[in-house]
Amino acid sequence: MSTIDPLLQPFTIRGLTLPNRVVMAPMTRYRSPLGVPTEEVASYYARRAASGLGGILTEGIAVPHYAAGDHPDIPRLDGVEVLDGWRKVIDAVHAAGGRIIPQLWHQGPMWNVEYAGTRIGNPMRPSGIWGPPDGVISFRPEGREESLGPVPPMSDSDIADVIAAYALAARNAVALGVDGIAIHGAHGYLIDTFLWDYTNQREDRWGGDAARRAAFGAAVVRAIRAEIGEGLPIVLRFSQFKMQDYRAVLAETPDMLGELLGPLADAGVDLFDASQRYFDTPIFEGSPLNLAGWAKKLTGKASMTVGGVALDKAKGGARHIDDSQQSVNNLPLLVKRFERGEFDLVAVGRAILNDPEWFTKAVNGDSFLPFDPANLERLS
Repeated sequence: MSTIDPLLQPFTIRGLTLPNRVVMAPMTRYRSPLGVPTEEVASYYARRAASGLGGILTEGIAVPHYAAGDHPDIPRLDGVEVLDGWRKVIDAVHAAGGRIIPQLWHQGPMWNVEYAGTRIGNPMRPSGIWGPPDGVISFRPEGREESLGPVPPMSDSDIADVIAAYALAARNAVALGVDGIAIHGAHGYLIDTFLWDYTNQREDRWGGDAARRAAFGAAVVRAIRAEIGEGLPIVLRFSQFKMQDYRAVLAETPDMLGELLGPLADAGVDLFDASQRYFDTPIFEGSPLNLAGWAKKLTGKASMTVGGVALDKAKGGARHIDDSQQSVNNLPLLVKRFERGEFDLVAVGRAILNDPEWFTKAVNGDSFLPFDPANLERLS
């Protein structure tokens, strides 16, 4: 009997049935030149599908909007060559017996100008908190300081364009035969900057109380649902922390979190992908529930936990990319939470990036490979 036997039961959500409860988490790889997934990308995902995973969530894919991505090697979902590349990825995963769900992504401005890429270009700024309070963006190319001038909040027209970009990406993905649609709404990216009261200080219908801060994300979900129909599931990733700040908190209390997630659930989210640094950490004082547990309790929707599965994230500094982490078997802790009904699915990230056969080893009770930080820089 395997430690993870309880996770080996199938799970059905809308028209999709996964053979087990373990999926590959989305992880940015920067290996799609000019946005085009290569044969190497297809092989990377197919090798992991062949291990028997319940499903694969792809790396973040930039929606077809001019400000969606900040790197030329982030994959996209528009254009003949790009879609041909994704067709090869999807076909390879299906041929290996897998299921694949693309994660649609708009980076937005992040939340802190000091970490927002090059600090130049065309940011999508949802509120008055990006850079100095007066809205004047300064940067220092080659040692000299220059000002970009005030950057206004997104207009209704800007917002409509971005929502349409999500819908188009979803339409393109479904035409290629994907098994669902995932949306990145976490980590300080665009949707998250609307959700978070620190970055969303708008006074129109897109800002204010929690329900209005959730309105943009809900509009994206509704637009995607209209494109893909009722048969495929929609997954939405959310988080408390931000890429540049692990101390950030999206919601201070369960009630606040419920007020944010409720409109998203009502709009059509089927599964909440609750991203936290370490799955075995309670989120709110007075309860042992992790973030996925609270999402399920508050919305009645299915949830997925992620964060430090098979990696020693219980100790050490809070860094998004920490190449010092060691492989560890913390699956008994994970299964204990699953068996009490806290969440429905488990997403495993860096452990599967490190070893395409990780799931096979977990099922068989074999030892895991040591974590090799070099795998962060290659498609092994």
